[in-house]
Amino acid sequence: MEGEELAAGLEGPVTCAAWIRRPENRLLVIMGRARSGSAPPLLEIFSFDAKISSLSPSSLAKFLIREEGADPLGFAVHPSGDEIVCSTANGCKLFELNSQDIDIKLLAKDLPPLQSVGPQKCLAFSTDGSKFATGGMDGHLRILQWPSLQVLLDEPRAHKSFRDMDISLDSEFLVSTSIDGSARVWKINDGVPLVSLTRTSDEKIECCRFSRDGTKPFLFCTVQKGGKVVTAVWDISTWNRIGYKRLLRKPTSVLSISLDGKYLALGSHDGDICVVDVKKMEICHWSKKLHLGTCISSIEFCPTERVVISTSNQWGAVATKLSVPSDWKEWQIYLLLLGLFLASAVLFYIIYENSDSFWNFPLGRNQPARPLMEGFVRDPQISDDQSPW
Repeated sequence: MEGEELAAGLEGPVTCAAWIRRPENRLLVIMGRARSGSAPPLLEIFSFDAKISSLSPSSLAKFLIREEGADPLGFAVHPSGDEIVCSTANGCKLFELNSQDIDIKLLAKDLPPLQSVGPQKCLAFSTDGSKFATGGMDGHLRILQWPSLQVLLDEPRAHKSFRDMDISLDSEFLVSTSIDGSARVWKINDGVPLVSLTRTSDEKIECCRFSRDGTKPFLFCTVQKGGKVVTAVWDISTWNRIGYKRLLRKPTSVLSISLDGKYLALGSHDGDICVVDVKKMEICHWSKKLHLGTCISSIEFCPTERVVISTSNQWGAVATKLSVPSDWKEWQIYLLLLGLFLASAVLFYIIYENSDSFWNFPLGRNQPARPLMEGFVRDPQISDDQSPW
């Protein structure tokens, strides 16, 4: 497999997309395109302009995959932004992203344990980047230490076939769901299954995401029962279901959570997206028919902006700015702190000038209104016996 420049106008349907946050606080988006006619599968990288919430009109880097049946199926981006794992029908491929100023290159690297494992439905890095997990369409679960690739768990019969997967914020647990509606929780460091989530015989647990705010140890899952779909919540300290709410109110194809844990995003099989305020568990944004009646295959929150990128096989990738309250920027927080400091200093000065302090007691006619600070400095020419103190 080798990378090369793409000829103008040569492109296929977008199959997957993911955000890349670079160390220099640069936002990028990587997209995977399927084979189109004689054009081989392709990976493309675009820059994202947060001011206008838009992708660059032309790609910054392109990589052709010269391998039969290697259409990209999904991405997992390492939190450092330097490495990207791409799932294809043949297995997983690892790419290193090198950037110098505006020049960006994708370099293919070896990934021995995962190169020929077949199509992987789910890929996930832990929040700290120390763990990497894959869930195959054949039901095989693999959890590896990163970057050593030491195997922590290898379970060929974890599920009938994977539906969804996520790793907890502290990298302690992995939750996975199956196409048969079952869900299991795994203890990562011990490499063993921990518990199966309880459900009734007519319920199917489909999508799953752990909470991300660091204070509420919850697990969110979409559950289908007959024609009804709800978003249910489990307490991960007991693994008991503690509540549910009907949100999207239609079959859900994908679930995602923002990096700060404040919002959930749900995508439907007919192209709708709704975004939920986790604190209130209420819908705060809704984009209907965003993908014009086709199933949404992925949703991912932007790392720094209230924007999501969603994909569908027919309509490709769409970046959507969310109609939610704006977050405080870092410079705004510093400006507020500076203003509070200055206001405190002014208030202290006013109180000091108008208070009955030691220096404001009534003085004699010939005494100065206030002694000079030099009066506190001991004159070396005055002996201890001469000192008035």
